[in-house]
Amino acid sequence: MENHKLYLYPIWLRIWHGINALCIILLIITGLSMQYGNIDYPLISFKTSVMIHNFCGIVASIGFVIFLVGNFISDNGIHYRFKIRGLYKRLFTQLMYYVFGYFKGEPKPFPITKENKFNPLQRISYAVAMYVLVPLVVITGLGLLYPELIFERFLGMSGVQITAVMHSIGGFFVSFFLMIHLYVASIGKNPLKNYKSILTGYHES
Repeated sequence: MENHKLYLYPIWLRIWHGINALCIILLIITGLSMQYGNIDYPLISFKTSVMIHNFCGIVASIGFVIFLVGNFISDNGIHYRFKIRGLYKRLFTQLMYYVFGYFKGEPKPFPITKENKFNPLQRISYAVAMYVLVPLVVITGLGLLYPELIFERFLGMSGVQITAVMHSIGGFFVSFFLMIHLYVASIGKNPLKNYKSILTGYHES
């Protein structure tokens, strides 16, 4: 059967995706090292972790702005929009495919097209990740980097402490999203097909 190629990932998106992925992985590693590392026997020294974490955080924040601008001026932004009407049914259909249909060899309920490169579950989860979780991590991260910008006290609690907790919560959910993202990207007859697509820009069906 002849393969059909769809150009879904423009060069700017692929470059951003690669840099962002590397930054997030380093942010997770250094964040865990700072939070849970043994002071006497650290895998990465605290000073080094802070330096790498801050640098990657700044790069990822700049990249996020580029991502927003890119989505605004290109057609890529349409893939992060979804209609409320019928959303539950679409999400349930896709979930049943992931849980049962995929293992039975059933066809995808929402095939990839130029207009819909994400299925309903991907669309809403990516939208939440990129427009809720990442902004939360970026804003709280900048607050921790420049604590003079934070309210000293809020509702009787330390503003820095609240910001740190929100940053950790956001980081946890971004880490969780990354694991699911990597798993879902490997689903299919060829587990490496989607990884190849983000390198070449073309999705092969």
